[in-house]
Amino acid sequence: MLEWGEHGASNNGRVALVTGAARGIGLGIAAWLITEGWQVVLADVERERGSKVARALGSNAWFVAMDVSNEDQVSVGVAEVLGQFGRLDALVCNAAIADPHTSPLELLDLKHWDRVLGVNLTGAMLLAKHCVPYLRSHQGAIVNIASTRAHQSEVNTEAYAASKGGLLALTHALAVSLGPEVRVNCVSPGWIDTRDPSQQRREPLSELDHAQHPVGRVGTVEDVAAQVAWLLSDAAGFVTGQEFVIDGGMSRKMIYQD
Repeated sequence: MLEWGEHGASNNGRVALVTGAARGIGLGIAAWLITEGWQVVLADVERERGSKVARALGSNAWFVAMDVSNEDQVSVGVAEVLGQFGRLDALVCNAAIADPHTSPLELLDLKHWDRVLGVNLTGAMLLAKHCVPYLRSHQGAIVNIASTRAHQSEVNTEAYAASKGGLLALTHALAVSLGPEVRVNCVSPGWIDTRDPSQQRREPLSELDHAQHPVGRVGTVEDVAAQVAWLLSDAAGFVTGQEFVIDGGMSRKMIYQD
């Protein structure tokens, strides 16, 4: 499990922008990439926390405040990255309104629907739009973070499921439009324990939580980060337009109520 701080690594000259990076999966991805020598720009709406974790991650981390659903903020933020580093090699679109549950459909507020799709789906389009000229220059890559909820649902999760399903379609559309210079793929996590390490130690998950997964455990942010890092690497040079499900096999498990 990656802890904050002590992630010093030699710089490989490549720059990655990771959105929603102040906590959870985004923070895990940023920390992992730093260990591989990337210069990582953490983008988030949480200014204080984002600045704090960037400082903790060391000299290869830099923070920029950004609401990904606001095109002006995206444009300014990307310009700041280019002004600071002069290049961009990778984009990881992770920012999302993470709580999938809303009110029943009859009571679903249109403003909430628009906000969820604005952050979770439109944000990825806006980031790609403003980053792609620079990604093209370095044969870069984009990874979108979707969810297994693009394929499976609980009740009252329409906005979240629609946003993540749209992200899958956006991924293969971008892959076709931006290739061959830019590769675009998608990672769909299942149950990932995104809590801070200190909270995980205080409140460990139950044996049942882990045992219901075919691999025998709940996922970690490192499980997702490792897949993202590979997709951004030259080793994945023949991979684009694809979805990679990281869920411990849960989406392949048949579940019946007795």
